[in-house]
Amino acid sequence: MAQALDKRSVVAVIGSGAMGSGIAQVAAVAGHTVRLFDTRPEAVDKAIAGIAKALARLVEKGRMGAAEADLARERVHAMRSLDEAKDAALVVEAVVEDLDVKRALFADLEGIVGPDCILATNTSSISVTAIGAKLQRPERLVGMHFFNPVPLMALVEVISGVATDKAAADTVYATAAAWGKNPVHAKSTPGFIVNRVARPYYAEALRLLLEQAADPATIDAVMRDCGGFRMGPFELMDLIGHDVNYSVTQSVFHAYYGDPRFAPSVVQQELVNAGFLGRKTGRGFYRYGDDVAMPQAQAEPAQQGAAQATLGGVDLVTAALKARLGAAEGAATIFLTDGRSATQRALDEGRPDTILFDLLLDPAKATRIALARADQCSDAAWNAAVGLFQQAGFTVTRLDDVPGMAVMRTVAMLANEALDAVNQGVCSAAAVDIAMQKGVNYPRGPLAWADSIGLHHVFTVLANLGAAYGEDRYRVSPLLRRKLAANPEGARIHVR
Repeated sequence: MAQALDKRSVVAVIGSGAMGSGIAQVAAVAGHTVRLFDTRPEAVDKAIAGIAKALARLVEKGRMGAAEADLARERVHAMRSLDEAKDAALVVEAVVEDLDVKRALFADLEGIVGPDCILATNTSSISVTAIGAKLQRPERLVGMHFFNPVPLMALVEVISGVATDKAAADTVYATAAAWGKNPVHAKSTPGFIVNRVARPYYAEALRLLLEQAADPATIDAVMRDCGGFRMGPFELMDLIGHDVNYSVTQSVFHAYYGDPRFAPSVVQQELVNAGFLGRKTGRGFYRYGDDVAMPQAQAEPAQQGAAQATLGGVDLVTAALKARLGAAEGAATIFLTDGRSATQRALDEGRPDTILFDLLLDPAKATRIALARADQCSDAAWNAAVGLFQQAGFTVTRLDDVPGMAVMRTVAMLANEALDAVNQGVCSAAAVDIAMQKGVNYPRGPLAWADSIGLHHVFTVLANLGAAYGEDRYRVSPLLRRKLAANPEGARIHVR
């Protein structure tokens, strides 16, 4: 098993922006002497002052002792030329996302550092293989992708290019763990783990908006309150910036040769064209400002009197919800969405008063539930279903009748993409769940979530979405098919 770098070893960080200064802070707190370089000396001085302030805030909050903070600050030194990295055991690059710039930097470093020094790139989108292709010793180049803000975010993707030596990747992995991070190994493929697997979180929301399932505030509320996500997709895109988010989507889409699963959205393209980039411009899906009120999510009016409706289905989520609702029966029949629209299911099963509910992370504790009604459904049946959930303490939100609703189709697509990443050797099943929880704060890893829903139900959702849209975008991962073929009744991913 590889050992982490000795704490007495020097770590050099090239680039003193938000990522570089964050990496320098983490390495210094872990006990390393850190040398920080930037082509602009004043930027290094500003970064070191910022690190001092960040450490002081940790002391004020009681998260670090004053003596420990002072020692960490004293370990960070300004480098005035790259030559000062000559005795570094690890050099981490955090400069502009440009292949030629990174190649030139590492070519210079090769002539400076010792033969045992590991070179690491913090790239979030460029192939590690391509960056190292022109090095004399590409085997010592490793991706070390941190997430912003570096001191707070636990994930580090340790990326191996085609030429990367396993020992170098293992040392970086062990070092990241020693720095208090949750590292995961990944192969150098477009988007690595997080930026690939996360695409459906944005893509499905944008399609829901395009199809008028609901307004952004309502979809965001459903994803937060029903799905347990920390931020809804629209508020998250506004925070990231639509120029950045759209650019990453385009990059992954083109890198996978136009795979429709990663297709950009015309909705987001229009925001970029308009210059409505989110919080940083004061307008995106939402408007921002001191005098601007955020729009409220849709909620059904309260229904009076006893409400009766039948909760159908034998899936795991429905079983948990029945424990909260009791054994009510009535004209309306309510099912967990299976990827069909309520209208289609009503036709298929001869139940005109069909109502669907969206996936819930925790049916026992959820405060909101999203429902969709078949076009054939009577008002009386709808009102009864709404009343039933309101009596159980839910705020009821109506989505228009789109296939798969919001949380279910998103989680099914996240799990499907995660399964493909595992199937294609990008990472392990455990790594993908760690990455999505620690890198983007998902409430549950997508594969563990698929297990909790039931793999057969996830398969059914994807198959029905594919049938509804007639698009390859919703094709089922071969690994999911294999799991079900091996054990049709009790298939699980068994993430460890």
